[in-house]
Amino acid sequence: MTDTPWQPSELEVGRRAYRRSRTTRSVLLSALSTLVFAALLVVGIGSTPGWAKVQQSFFDLDVAIASLPRILEGLWLNLQVLVVAAIGVALLGLLLATMRTLRGPVFFPLRALAAGYTDLFRGVPLIIVLYLVGFGVPGLDFFPRVPVAVWGTVAIVLVYSAYVSEVFRAGIEAVHPSQRLAARALGLSHGQTMRRVVVPQAFRKVTPALMNDFVAMQKDVGLISVLGAVDAVRAAQIETAHWFNFTPYVVAGLLFVLLAWPTIRLTDWLTARTRAREQVGSIV
Repeated sequence: MTDTPWQPSELEVGRRAYRRSRTTRSVLLSALSTLVFAALLVVGIGSTPGWAKVQQSFFDLDVAIASLPRILEGLWLNLQVLVVAAIGVALLGLLLATMRTLRGPVFFPLRALAAGYTDLFRGVPLIIVLYLVGFGVPGLDFFPRVPVAVWGTVAIVLVYSAYVSEVFRAGIEAVHPSQRLAARALGLSHGQTMRRVVVPQAFRKVTPALMNDFVAMQKDVGLISVLGAVDAVRAAQIETAHWFNFTPYVVAGLLFVLLAWPTIRLTDWLTARTRAREQVGSIV
């Protein structure tokens, strides 16, 4: 028995070299086509008659630098609302999904309540819910005065929990019934079966969909500005009125893109990872 390390055959070496050359060729072609498209886009937009006015009104660097600190201060409020809303949506969405998957006629009222909730808040636009909660609930004089950002967070939780609950429910129902039966045969109660067996599997199945909902919620937290909360959007509006220039809106939009970009890339990675796991052994 020799200790000679394994070496690929000449045929395998040739295949690897061919694949590397094809990959390099694809990357170069992609980069070239991207540069050509970008150049055509810049030339096409720059040659329009009104580009100079648009550039002055929307892309003024001095205005952008001057308005950035106040917009960043408002973005901090958006981040706070996003964190609290994400936790609330996850908890309430999981509760609603669990209610909709309860078995037996005795749980029909809970199933009907959860179904009515999801139907209602998936049908009503978020901005209307913001107005109803942000202005209607305080008008009852039942609660003490609280910041409008709190009511905005409540409205976002109400709406997005309806969407997330359906995602959770799809994941729960995608778990094979044999998993439940095996858990019950081992002596686990219904609650233990859901907590230890069903929900972990369901969560792995629907993680990409949940991340997409989170990306959408990252944008919609900017709608709390309609209630008067000085977030990034409201700060941009104030700066726009101060400078008579729309550049602060562009700055706020870019900040929201930077906020969402890591989550978008993470979502794409999780989706590709899940697809690769599911297709293991399918390619011959």
